[in-house]
Amino acid sequence: MGILSLAEIWFKQTRSRHQRSGRRAPARWDTEGCYIELMSKLRISIVEYLNTAPLVWGFAEGPLAGKYDLSFTLPSQCAEALHRRDVDVAIIPSIEYQRIEDIVALPEIAIAAKGEVRSILVVAKRPIEMAKSIALDTSSRSSATLVRLLAQEYWRIKPEYIEVPPDPTEMLKRADAALVIGDPALRMALKMDALSGKAPSGEQCCQGDPDEMPVPGFETIFVYDIAYQWREMTGKPCVLAIWAGRRDALTPEVVADFHASKRYGLERIREIAEAAAIKLDLPPRALERYLTENIHFDLDTEYLDGLQLYFEKAAAAGLIPRARPLEFATSGAASTLRRGA
Repeated sequence: MGILSLAEIWFKQTRSRHQRSGRRAPARWDTEGCYIELMSKLRISIVEYLNTAPLVWGFAEGPLAGKYDLSFTLPSQCAEALHRRDVDVAIIPSIEYQRIEDIVALPEIAIAAKGEVRSILVVAKRPIEMAKSIALDTSSRSSATLVRLLAQEYWRIKPEYIEVPPDPTEMLKRADAALVIGDPALRMALKMDALSGKAPSGEQCCQGDPDEMPVPGFETIFVYDIAYQWREMTGKPCVLAIWAGRRDALTPEVVADFHASKRYGLERIREIAEAAAIKLDLPPRALERYLTENIHFDLDTEYLDGLQLYFEKAAAAGLIPRARPLEFATSGAASTLRRGA
């Protein structure tokens, strides 16, 4: 849409602030008395959607700003960057843990949903049970796998899958249904709430002026919340993304910093929502509810059970080679982030 993502804006502002402050990479003197810089900062790849903001707020806007080299991109590209070793740590679609060798996960941190997630939707021109084709967003990995599993086991359909760029109108011109993720999906969910005049649910339908509909050009639209559908099928929560990285990069100090950044962000959800409302032109209270009610950031036993079932179903469906258990990096001593620290 020609608008910088919120995370990109945060990053650009943070980078400019550190450039103005004159901060340098750590340095030392070599054996001949020459001043040299130490190795480059740890490289972290971050998904550019709003739901990652609480996890990285300490890195982007808090006391850890400038300590690490941050980059922002789409979920699939985060995984690709980690696979190519272009970065050391990345927040990756959870399914990608099974496709990238020699990585470990950060403990106790995830982007997950117990019910509705609001930012992973399938939109359809007809009830999903009648769909003969589904367009999959090329930037998605975990969500695309969820759709395939739901189609096979829950919706009982065998659609043709078409991988296309994320443009809902164009996607529905080519297929009966389309997977939409991230901030565009959240915007669509909020518009559906306004049009339907009712509380959100796992499945919605609305009719109206095609130009005013959530997907312009279509006068009738059915919307399915994928995390809700997964919960209905399995009774388990849905783990969408996790932090993962090279084993040698995830030292106890680094792990402690990630936990501290998460705590810092969770204490500032309202601040994050208000900033996002300005950049995304969406109501701040709706964004705050999204970050507190729809998105969950833990990876405890309940979420691990859901994630393991997801891996097992994906392996049984031939979508991943096997369902290997998660291996976690070693946690370090907890650190505390305070504004101005």
